[in-house]
Amino acid sequence: MSSTTVAEPRLRRRPQNPFRVLLQHRNFRLYWLGQTGSQIGTWVQSVARGWLALQLSNSAFIVAFVGFAGSIPVLLFSLFAGVFADRFDKLRLVRITQTLFLLQGVLMWWFVWSGHITIPWLVALSLFNGTVNAFDNPSRQALIVELVGKEDLVNAIALNSSGFNLARIIGPAIGGALIKLVGLSWCFLLDAFSYLAVLIGLFLIVLPKFSAGEGLVSPLEGLRQGLAYMRSERVMGQLMRLVAVVSVFSVPYLVLMPVEAQNVLHRGAGGYGALLTAVGVGAFLGALALAGASNELRRGRLLATSTISFAALLIVFAFVRSIWLAIPVLVLIGLSMIITTALANGLIQTVVPDALRGRIMSAYAFVFVGMAPLGYLLLGFVSKLSNISVAIAGGAAVTLLFALWEFGTHPEIRRL
Repeated sequence: MSSTTVAEPRLRRRPQNPFRVLLQHRNFRLYWLGQTGSQIGTWVQSVARGWLALQLSNSAFIVAFVGFAGSIPVLLFSLFAGVFADRFDKLRLVRITQTLFLLQGVLMWWFVWSGHITIPWLVALSLFNGTVNAFDNPSRQALIVELVGKEDLVNAIALNSSGFNLARIIGPAIGGALIKLVGLSWCFLLDAFSYLAVLIGLFLIVLPKFSAGEGLVSPLEGLRQGLAYMRSERVMGQLMRLVAVVSVFSVPYLVLMPVEAQNVLHRGAGGYGALLTAVGVGAFLGALALAGASNELRRGRLLATSTISFAALLIVFAFVRSIWLAIPVLVLIGLSMIITTALANGLIQTVVPDALRGRIMSAYAFVFVGMAPLGYLLLGFVSKLSNISVAIAGGAAVTLLFALWEFGTHPEIRRL
C-alpha cells in the first residue's frame, strides 16, 4: 500500500506552469523580482567591466585576469562563508552583502567617470566584489528553501535561474547600448542603482524569527562536518566533480567573449552584447522549461544529455567565424549550460540535510564560482600561447571526455 503511494507521483505526468512558484509563495516572489532587477544591473556591469579591461590593456590575458580577480575570493573564503550561513540569519546576511554590492557599484562608477580607473584599481575592485560574493552566494542559495519549502525547491531554483538569464538577455543589450551612447561609467552607476530593487524586496520579506539552535560547534568543526558529509555521500561527490570540471574548463568561455567579439568576429561593443544576449536567450528558455518540467522527468538522465551537449556545442562555437552563425549556436549553448548547472544545483539541494545546507552550498559555490578563476587563467594562458579558438575548444573537449567517462562509469547519477 505504502509503496504504491510513493511510486504514484512518478507515474503521473503533470506539466506545471513554470511561474507557479511565484504565484504561490509571496516571499519568493519578492526575492525573485528584486534579484532579477539587480541581475540586470550586474550583467550591464559585467559587459562594461570586460570591455573596460580590454580597452585598458588590449590583452586577452588581462581580460581573463580581471575575471580571475573577481572569482578567486570565492575559492579562498566560500567554505568558511558556508559555516556563517548555517550559524546566522541568512536573510540578514543577504541584506548586508547586497548593500556592499551597491557600494562597489558606486565606487566603480566614480573611478571610471573621474578618469582614475587603471588595471590595478579594476583588479582591486573586482577582488572586493568577489569577496562579498563569497559570503553572498551560499547564503542566497541556502535561503531559497526557507522561501518556498522543500517540495518546490527544484522548481524554485530553476525559476531563479530563469530570472538570472532573463537579466542575461536584457543586461548585455543595455550595456552595449550604454557603452556606445553615453560611455562606460554609466553602466556601473546603473548597476549600483539596481541593488536598490533587491534590497527593497529583501526588507519586505517576512520569515519566522531566526534561531541558531543549540550545541553549535566551532567554525572549524562545522567546516569539517560539511566536508565529511560530502566524502561519505558518493553521489554528492560525483555531482561536485562534474560541476568543478564544467566550471574550470567550459564556463570561462563567457569571460573571453569580448576577445571573441573583437578579434575573431571583428565586432564592437554592440556585437559583444549581442553574443551575451544570445547566451541569455537560450539559458532563459532552458530555465523555464526546467521550472515547468513534469514529475516524470528523469533529472539525472537529462543532466548527462545537457552536459555532453554543452561541451560539444562549445567546440562548434570555437571555430565559427560569422556572428550570424555564432548567435544561434550560443542560444543552444546557453540552453544546455543552464540546464546543466541548475539541475546539478537542484539535485545537490534535494539530498542535503537542512543543518548542512549552507556549508554544502558554499562547497557548490567553491567549485562552481571559486574554481572558475583557474579556468580563466588557463584559457587566458592558452589563448596567449595559441589563440582563443584553441583555448575554448580545448577546454570544452576536456569537459566532453570527462562527462562521457563520468556518466558512463557512474550510472547511479543517471538514475536520479
